[in-house]
Amino acid sequence: MSIDLLAPEADSDVLRLALLGAPNCGKTSLFNALTGGRAKVANYPGVTVEYRKGEFSLANDQTVELLDLPGVYGNCGHSMDERVAIDAVSGNLEGERAPDGIIFMMDASHISTHLHNVLQAKNYGVPIILVLNMMDMAARDGIEIDTQDLEAQLGIPVISCVAVRASGRAHLLDYLAEWGGDILHGSAQTPDAEPDSLKDLQSKARSIARGAVSRIEQAETFTQRIDKIVLHPVIGLVILFGILFVMFQAVYSWAGPGMDMIETGIGLLQSGVSLIVPDGWLRSLISDGIIGGVGAVLVFLPQILILFAFILLLEASGYMARAAFLVDSIMAKVGLNGRAFIPLLSSFACAIPGVMAARTIENERDRLTTILIAPLMTCSARWPVYFLIIGAFIPNKKIGWFNQQGLVAFGLVVVGIVFAMIMAFLFKRVLLKGGKSSLLIELPSYKAPVFKDYLRGLYDRAMIFITRAGRIILPASIIIWFLASFPMRATTIASTYAGKLGSFIEPILRPIGFNLEIAISLIPAMAAREVAVSSLAIIYGLGEAASESEISAIVGADWSMATALAFLAWFVFAPQCLSTLAIIRKETNSWKWPIFAFGYLFVMAYVAAGITYHTALAFGLG
Repeated sequence: MSIDLLAPEADSDVLRLALLGAPNCGKTSLFNALTGGRAKVANYPGVTVEYRKGEFSLANDQTVELLDLPGVYGNCGHSMDERVAIDAVSGNLEGERAPDGIIFMMDASHISTHLHNVLQAKNYGVPIILVLNMMDMAARDGIEIDTQDLEAQLGIPVISCVAVRASGRAHLLDYLAEWGGDILHGSAQTPDAEPDSLKDLQSKARSIARGAVSRIEQAETFTQRIDKIVLHPVIGLVILFGILFVMFQAVYSWAGPGMDMIETGIGLLQSGVSLIVPDGWLRSLISDGIIGGVGAVLVFLPQILILFAFILLLEASGYMARAAFLVDSIMAKVGLNGRAFIPLLSSFACAIPGVMAARTIENERDRLTTILIAPLMTCSARWPVYFLIIGAFIPNKKIGWFNQQGLVAFGLVVVGIVFAMIMAFLFKRVLLKGGKSSLLIELPSYKAPVFKDYLRGLYDRAMIFITRAGRIILPASIIIWFLASFPMRATTIASTYAGKLGSFIEPILRPIGFNLEIAISLIPAMAAREVAVSSLAIIYGLGEAASESEISAIVGADWSMATALAFLAWFVFAPQCLSTLAIIRKETNSWKWPIFAFGYLFVMAYVAAGITYHTALAFGLG
């Protein structure tokens, strides 16, 4: 199967097909399997919703352009994602032509729930086929589907499929080769339109399902047996918080060997530079500014991958929707519903996808509230700072069964969550007043992640982190190296350009316990929080063989415990991520909300750091 990325304008001989269906029905799994996972990811013109499209070739050498659209529940367009997907298949998006045909995917286990959506999709006026995915799981749950009867009653072709297996896709690919040729030659059948009345469509869907779908009598399905425990109002919450606790413990307990390997590699690179490049400013730039600066952040890649590994596993297994259901009653106390949980949990990886994921929230006030509190979740950019300071000041020992450093890290995460809920409560009652919204969410069947897709997801996240290091941290490291190294006659950090710049803001930060080095590091860290780590390494003038442990050692010797704790408190709240502020601007279509988010988070960071610093001094931790 050949794969290629698309040019902006599709060739007229290229068959354009759209994948349509509810969330969690397997559209993306099929897309990855057919295109090899390679895709062009972009935004629809004039909107912020992303789409993916890729190409693959059928057995008859017909090239297919496949669109992976956001999940939809019918054609009502409650959320931004749904509205864009509906406009895409209707041909109502500027700069995007309508698809030549629709592949409507459905989880075979939930056929009765979504059958009326298929009837609605017949009204788009293009050829359509229904693909019943995960037929193996439907059989596991005792569901039998008469596909011939279903096809006759729907009036469109029905194809059985198991998207994650080559053998399970074979019948679909064979059919696409024939169907695609018919579409391009204009001989493919366009289905008859259905009535617009949703009530009539639902009634017809129930009638079709009664005739074509049967369930073998059995005590409980596999999913139901698990849900009896996982969705228990008490046991379920214990399991959820246990999973989150283990996740943050694992970040510390499992990452050591990988971090050591990266540190060793960075040291070897710096040693190699010292053998090739003569002593002077050029060697310092390459070794300390570039390799040392970027390496000081890349060393935390194993911990970031462990964090993503847990999040991807929760998403792929079907547990994430259960987690949203479990916390719905808790979220309701602050004026949100469980649907906000998924964007907020995504924000633990990065606030940017978290803010973008809020598009699925139908209530506009809830969506805006979720966007404003998403930066308070402990994103991956904070972890390098946490790892550095916790490693320097918190003993690496056990408290009972638990790692003490992991407990402190978990505590910082909890503080961010608690204050996010407090701010949501205040926003919903003062700034964004409105009635409470209810949660309506489909719980997908449990399934084992597709290993290939799981690894691809981890790889994509790793590349995002590494690319960020090159795109943001590299130039920031070079700039801070220059500011901290020149003029050449400077003998102390205070007499460098960086020192002079930092001296302007140091008096403002002095009341909360921050020194000149911290003041300087916060300037480039406005671009991205993790830049603070590489900035500190450069500011303190560490040598060519500097490692993460050496950065921790010099910080531990120069800072007091009170200053270190205040620094951690600052980064729990600090709005130091220009990319997040930019995406808030894009998602809200207004400068008002990113400016507001920056202001309230900055005030919280300053106040929290100040209270932490003076409280620590009062307890003799100065």
